[in-house]
Amino acid sequence: MNDVTIGIGGAAGDGIDKSSETLAKTAARSGLHAYGFNSYQSVIRGGHIWLRLRLAENKVSSQGDHLNALIALNQDSIERHAPEVESGGAILFNADKLKVNIPIRDNVLTVPLPVAQLLKPFAPVAPVMQNTVAVGALIFLFGLDFDTTSGVLADTFGHKGKAVIDQNVGILKAGFEYAKEHFVPLGYQWKFSGKRRPYVTGNEAFSIGAVAAGCRFYSAYPMTPASGILTWMAEHSERCGVVVKQMEDELAVANVAIGAGYAGARAMCATSGGGFALMTEAIGMAGMIEAPVVFIEVQRGGPSTGIPTKQEQADLNQVYGASAGDFPRIIIAPYDTADCFDSSVEAFNLAEKYQCPVIIISDLLLSEHPETVEPERFKADVPIDRGALIKEVNGKNGHYKRYQFTPSGISPRALPGTANAMYIAPTDEHDEEGILISDVFCNPAVRRKIAEKRMKKLALALKDLPAPRLEGPADAEVTLIGWGSTAGVIREAVEQLNASGTRANQLHFKYLLPFHQKEAIDILKKCKRTICVEMNSTGQFARHLRAETSHAVSEKILKYDGEPLEPGAIAAQVRAILKGQTHSLDVSESEAREIAYHYVRVRLGDEVRPGKIGKAESNGYGEPIWKVEIVNRETGAKTGELHVGIQTGSTYSWQPAN
Repeated sequence: MNDVTIGIGGAAGDGIDKSSETLAKTAARSGLHAYGFNSYQSVIRGGHIWLRLRLAENKVSSQGDHLNALIALNQDSIERHAPEVESGGAILFNADKLKVNIPIRDNVLTVPLPVAQLLKPFAPVAPVMQNTVAVGALIFLFGLDFDTTSGVLADTFGHKGKAVIDQNVGILKAGFEYAKEHFVPLGYQWKFSGKRRPYVTGNEAFSIGAVAAGCRFYSAYPMTPASGILTWMAEHSERCGVVVKQMEDELAVANVAIGAGYAGARAMCATSGGGFALMTEAIGMAGMIEAPVVFIEVQRGGPSTGIPTKQEQADLNQVYGASAGDFPRIIIAPYDTADCFDSSVEAFNLAEKYQCPVIIISDLLLSEHPETVEPERFKADVPIDRGALIKEVNGKNGHYKRYQFTPSGISPRALPGTANAMYIAPTDEHDEEGILISDVFCNPAVRRKIAEKRMKKLALALKDLPAPRLEGPADAEVTLIGWGSTAGVIREAVEQLNASGTRANQLHFKYLLPFHQKEAIDILKKCKRTICVEMNSTGQFARHLRAETSHAVSEKILKYDGEPLEPGAIAAQVRAILKGQTHSLDVSESEAREIAYHYVRVRLGDEVRPGKIGKAESNGYGEPIWKVEIVNRETGAKTGELHVGIQTGSTYSWQPAN
């Protein structure tokens, strides 16, 4: 009873995110933990938006597996999600417009709210204020503190004046009092510690970490899901002393960031997969001229434009192969929101110490989902290491060896404008002074040594990076392997497995290049059975792990439908694998319903919805099918039948009712 998930469903423009933020900040100010994820679409108005907010007394690391309450802002959300609400939960909705007209689970409380009546004393108000009524009712049902929520609203609307604050708090109270008069609380007994925690996204943490690390230049072109960094940096640029440039395209973004880093400013830029593809030639330039710069690549569903607002981990191959030729780059995959802050700080230090591009690879889930973070994790006094930066150059012979061959591979770096330190920073191959060896001075011996000079920095950098370690029982029968943002959800899956009698542990990787080859081999050779969990369709990290360690994982759990992993689903697949069961790629009944929803919305309009679903084995289509009844949304009367292939997912036929 101290771990609940609230779902808010509606359309783009319904104010879903703001309602969730109000609830999350109420929890965060009360001493609870919060974790949110918004499954949204690339539209300003309309569509189906589904946001889940998990509240708990202890730290949680995913959106979880359960649904304990639903705030439905339209009929579509009731039809899609009301059946998911578990026994003991509640469904809140605007009784003036909506109704629960589908089967739901036993012992689920329906909370029809007379929104028009409750809003009448505050007229005129926008329709979006139905959300505040529902939030007021929910905080009563879930035992959250009304005054804390009022304080959140006061802070949220403080810039709009007292009248707006009073109206919002009044509407919140109307929902709260109505629920108090007509319903009883659901029985949650929270232990409020009172510790206030920030509720931030990964993109915000990247930005705050960059500022703490001394970032003075940020460039970007808006691209979901990296745009949150640009928004934060632009809003705080003057206060934090960061020059922010929105460029005309990602080619320009990368080049100006490299230029700023070359000139001595700590510089960073960010984009998603498609934008990063345009940046790759410039990344090679940073490697060649040994310019320190930080890139953040926030993955989303691909290829091409793909699904801009959905989750995926499929850009690993691209990040490894960015640009032509061999050159040192460091790749970091943060594992949670707090680690985004740490990784920003670390990236700037590594970039300057080893004079190379550092790439932070994030994804939509990590960058955009908000969660509570311990306030002490965000420190202003972070360590700053600018590496071999020199302010004076001996000018006796007039030659400055910017790319001097040294035992470490790290050459003394003088910033442009330093006396007696004039040199060429060429993108062609060059010698110690920057003189080209790609033309008449071409020299195989110099080429070999300059290439070795650059690459030896990776071995040195590896010593600065903490090695991966095994978490959980050493004698586990199965080890779950992951990288980046999947750390939390895999950890929760491991906890579920151990609680149910399956001994499991976890091996997670944050530093992808350079790679802790020896340490990984030492751990893997002791593992009985390994399963790699990734959010792509090909097992990109599993392939990289094998290339580095010769270890082929026993099995892979791969998800690539755009929605994040859930701990219960991972645990269930692990149990199936251990039993020798093959994972089916057939369309499930719930997926058939979603395919039918897609067909309905594209071709049949909003008056109908999917109804009963059944299987048919022999039908002339060459595969078994799902037979999906399409019914009138108001009356439930059958209007036709849609046939969906169980193996292919093809929508074979639409047969209107006679």
